[in-house]
Amino acid sequence: MFLPILVGILIVLAVADALGFLFWYACSWPRSQVLGPALVRGPAGSRKVALTFDDGPLPPYSEQILDILRSQNAKATFFVCGKDAARHPEILRRICREGHTIGNHTWSHPYLYFMNREKCAEEIDRTQRVIQQATGGTPRFFRPPYGARWFGLYPVLRERGLHLVQWSASGDDWELGADAIVSSVRAGLRPGAIILLHDGRQKSGGYLQRLLSRIFPSTGSQNRQPDADASETVKALPAIIEAAREMGYEFVSVEDFFPLRPRDDEGAPKGWDPSVNNSA
Repeated sequence: MFLPILVGILIVLAVADALGFLFWYACSWPRSQVLGPALVRGPAGSRKVALTFDDGPLPPYSEQILDILRSQNAKATFFVCGKDAARHPEILRRICREGHTIGNHTWSHPYLYFMNREKCAEEIDRTQRVIQQATGGTPRFFRPPYGARWFGLYPVLRERGLHLVQWSASGDDWELGADAIVSSVRAGLRPGAIILLHDGRQKSGGYLQRLLSRIFPSTGSQNRQPDADASETVKALPAIIEAAREMGYEFVSVEDFFPLRPRDDEGAPKGWDPSVNNSA
């Protein structure tokens, strides 16, 4: 009598565990294509890699990163948060002026888990409007905070002509020092690699704390530190660029990994269409 019950419980637990893993893989693993297409890396036959920076703009780190990119003649893509972009439109204009690409990283950097379609659209649209007002161009690229996706996200992206971009190499710069950041990026360098770094971020209690703050907002707000520090990323960036070039790689925008025609007729940065406002 007891044995069949025990077997049944174990089967239920095994099924629940498998379903939990599939759920996590579909919604959280950066390389997952279950819910919809995501660019994870460029062509394997190229010697091109893409630097990407999330969570900015944030002085002075965004400007210091731009200084390094200019001095090294390297291009990058900046996935910006709307609330910070609204505070620092001059940094957005500099990003464009110096030939880099801007992508949408939501308004307030929330987890998208359990978020309905209307709320996803609001997070994206507010950011599109701020970027368009600051620069005159509308981004075509989107990266979800933490790489997390949810079921209503892809219809919103399709309606706005946005392409989802993830990453294949990470500096883990939210927790590592400069030397370790460089080592982490080097370990992930492959032809077509998309490198994840940050030019702004909030210090927090880690993944579980951030997830709890998404489900129970008061939980996270009591423990979140207001400081943001990307200084270790700034320190690491010259060595990352040097290491990649020693391996024969060229730095490009994520635009170069998409089969899109550049729209440079009116001086707009690649990946932008100044004649279309997708923020409505």
